[in-house]
Amino acid sequence: MSTNRAALLTKLHKVLKKHYKPSAPPKDRTVLEHLLYACCLENARQEAADEAFAKLKELYFDWNEVRVTTIAELSEVMTGIPDAPAAAQRLKKALQSVFETVYDWTLEHLTKQNIGKSEKDLEKIQGITPFVQAYVIQHGLGGHAIPVNSGAIEVLYAIGVISDAEADKHQVPGMERAIPKNKGEEFGSLLQQIGADYHASPGSTKLRSILAEIDGDYKERIARRTARQEAEAAEAAEARQKERIARRAEAKAAQEQEAKERAAKAAAAKSGRSAAKQPKAPPPPPKPAPAPKPVAKETPKEAPKPKPEKAKGPGPLAKKAAEAVKKKAGKPLAKKKPR
Repeated sequence: MSTNRAALLTKLHKVLKKHYKPSAPPKDRTVLEHLLYACCLENARQEAADEAFAKLKELYFDWNEVRVTTIAELSEVMTGIPDAPAAAQRLKKALQSVFETVYDWTLEHLTKQNIGKSEKDLEKIQGITPFVQAYVIQHGLGGHAIPVNSGAIEVLYAIGVISDAEADKHQVPGMERAIPKNKGEEFGSLLQQIGADYHASPGSTKLRSILAEIDGDYKERIARRTARQEAEAAEAAEARQKERIARRAEAKAAQEQEAKERAAKAAAAKSGRSAAKQPKAPPPPPKPAPAPKPVAKETPKEAPKPKPEKAKGPGPLAKKAAEAVKKKAGKPLAKKKPR
């Protein structure tokens, strides 16, 4: 950290003590109550934060009832806080995260462990900002951390303590080294008060006189940063407008395509119904059977004449028999012997 930065922070501390009165929270608050109060205090003046926190404790039975209440209802209770819906959202998210982590409404276990471990456990709680985390470390855990809200970031940039890039990242390097721990609570309270005033009215006469007392070049820095932020906001707005136009064009094209598809389906359905209503054409008459072809008469064929059988000569046996007869005929008959 540069000597100039440390000197500016020391000077800031002295000037703020002339215009603001430091305050400390009640000592009997629990760690969880410090966390929830910081959600109300971040960008608000202390009186408004005290009133909102008191109403929450008075109107609701316990913190679980606050957890299940809508952001709109919580915003109505916290009307004195600038940007009450954002504060209500921080509060509600933090309660939900605590409930899901420890299933109870206490964070006292953080006081019984190493401060480094407690800081890591705090980082896991959803919804809390760097301001809320530093406030709990300072007032609930007794550590050395200085809470810085968004208004204080702009003040520190205006007097030259941090650069434009550091302001965008919400960082103040080396502040805890420049401000000792025994003066941390006092400096943190004073810084929160001027930050709340800047958040409420950045152009107020009181605020400008304080900044001028610290560094006379603050106007030039504020003008340069304001111009850049306005240009970035205009670019972002233009980009959002183009995106909206593109989404509308896509939605319109999708609607037209859907309408075409519905019309095509309706036409197809109507065509099918019309075809069903029309009488069916009678089937064509059957074709006449072709006339039978005349069968040609066959001329009867003459039966084949039997061939004359050739006279067959006697066979060899017959010839032998005939020869034997002839021989017997030429010989005299033999007489029979008397018996």
